[in-house]
Amino acid sequence: MSEATPGPLVAIVEDDAAIAEGLALNLKLQGYRTQVFGDGESAHSGITAGMPDLVLLDISLPKQSGIWVLERLREVENQVPVVVLSARQDEFDKVAALQLGADDYVTKPFALAELLARVTAVLRRARIGHRSAEAMAETKTGESRETPSAELPTTLHFDDVVVDLEARTVTRSNKPVRLTHLEFELLSFFCRNANRVYSREHLLREVWGMRQAGQVRTVDNFMGQLRSKLELDPERPRHLLTVRGSGYRFVPD
Repeated sequence: MSEATPGPLVAIVEDDAAIAEGLALNLKLQGYRTQVFGDGESAHSGITAGMPDLVLLDISLPKQSGIWVLERLREVENQVPVVVLSARQDEFDKVAALQLGADDYVTKPFALAELLARVTAVLRRARIGHRSAEAMAETKTGESRETPSAELPTTLHFDDVVVDLEARTVTRSNKPVRLTHLEFELLSFFCRNANRVYSREHLLREVWGMRQAGQVRTVDNFMGQLRSKLELDPERPRHLLTVRGSGYRFVPD
């Protein structure tokens, strides 16, 4: 009998022992492996050495904050998927985490089922992104000769922004723009479905993989991040538009 493939490794960074133990237990029941860290310093060194597949990162931690941990990881190009756990009052910290490259966030107190769904969705997006990068590398080295689909353009231009959907890259004024997995997935969805209005609930289902209503504010925050990175005037966007009472629409022209 062959051995079962080990599940993804999730690093839980949480100083509340009861919460950390509960998360570890429930993740293990879902087939994940876990490691737990109770402060920012040990989390940073442990994540760097252990190379987990995903990090659940509380913001309020002893010694060093979750924001500090995330900043240290991203400044050395460690792109491990990170789901931030934040208290309801920490709106500023949530925005800072998204700007630093967090892939998603969940507000405390959270429903366990929602958190597990987000973990699954973020890991799925990370795997898709990894496969896309491998496919592009093969194409550039001549190992793959498949012709790209002609149904949709693979490169989109608006203002000084260029989005390459196959290479999963974005440039602005010929300079790379760093997007998280989730930010790129949201932008990619709009690029493939331009000029149509989508509700926040629809975007949560299609991009986040959430089959329940979830937190519509999540969409608002990520749209704000995309605007800050891609719009010439984020306060008066020309492309990533809010449709009052309905949702959002992407207009590339």
